[in-house]
Parts: sequence; C-alpha cells; structure tokens
Amino acid sequence: MTDLPHHLIRLADLPNRRETTFDLQPSTTERAAVAAQLGIEGIRKLRFAGSLAPLGKRDWRLTADLGATVVQACVVTLDPVTTRLDETVTRSYLAEMPDDLTGEIEMPEDDTQDALPETLDLAAVMIEALALALPLYPRKEGAALGEAVFAQGGVVPMRDEDAKPFAGLAGLRENLEMKDE
Repeated sequence: MTDLPHHLIRLADLPNRRETTFDLQPSTTERAAVAAQLGIEGIRKLRFAGSLAPLGKRDWRLTADLGATVVQACVVTLDPVTTRLDETVTRSYLAEMPDDLTGEIEMPEDDTQDALPETLDLAAVMIEALALALPLYPRKEGAALGEAVFAQGGVVPMRDEDAKPFAGLAGLRENLEMKDE
C-alpha cells in the first residue's frame, strides 16, 4: 500500500556522539493503511516516540514508547473491541552479527538484536512493534461462547462435560446405581 507511513533514517548520517530523537504520529490515512495491513478494524491513535543512541563506534540502540488505541473484532461476537496499548520498544542494531545461517542455530536470548541496516525505517519498526503488542484474542466484556448442542432425533446429545476425561466414570456410576436398585 502506498499510504503506509515511512520514516527512513540513514544511520551513517546520524551524529555518533549523541542520541537522535524522533516522534512519529501517523496521519488518519496512514493509520487506516496500517490497520488494513494488520487485519484489524482500526487505529484511533498511534504514536512512536524515542531515540537512537550510538553504542560504541558502529552500533545503535533504539529505545521508544509505543502508544496506540486499536479496534479489533471480538473473537466471540465480532463486535468491535477497543484496546489501549502502551509498550516500551528496544532494539539494538549491531554491525557484527553472525551471517552463517545455513546450519542449525539456537535462538539468542536477546531477541532485540538485529543486523545494522544502511537505512532504518522507523515506521516499519513501529508497525512491527504494534503487531507484536496486539491482543491475540480480543474479547468484548461479558462475551461468552456458550454451548451449542446438536443431535439427531431420539439421540442424547453429547455435551462438553461428556468429553472430559472423567465423564465416563459418572456414566458408569449411574449404571451401577441402577443395577443395585
């Protein structure tokens, strides 16, 4: 989509003795494009503010606050659910990263490290952080799934409790009680 926000920074052009601050607040059109990309109903507010600070001679650390108000469909009723998100985002961009990814590797403990790019799109970092912060199963307050029961005529329908591990024992106990009478 062409309406997605972009905020490219060439890291080589930044001063390497002090931090550089940024404050992204996408327009209504840009927020709608981000919502469409993420498959959610809408984004009412979105702000990504922070700084890029040098780490040594060639590395950089991004620290930012992501604030957003998003609208998603409830997983039960499909009604809109509004959620406020406030996250701290930290990324390290390192010049020396292992580049042999052909064999098996273990995931590093620090998953905030990335290879140093020539240019960094702060809007892409914002969108990725927002995607990771979204609730996986948004649910409207008070929404309950309930129980649906289906069976042919004359057949006792199977319920959720019948599928539980000890449901068979209850049936066995009832049969034994009937035999004793």
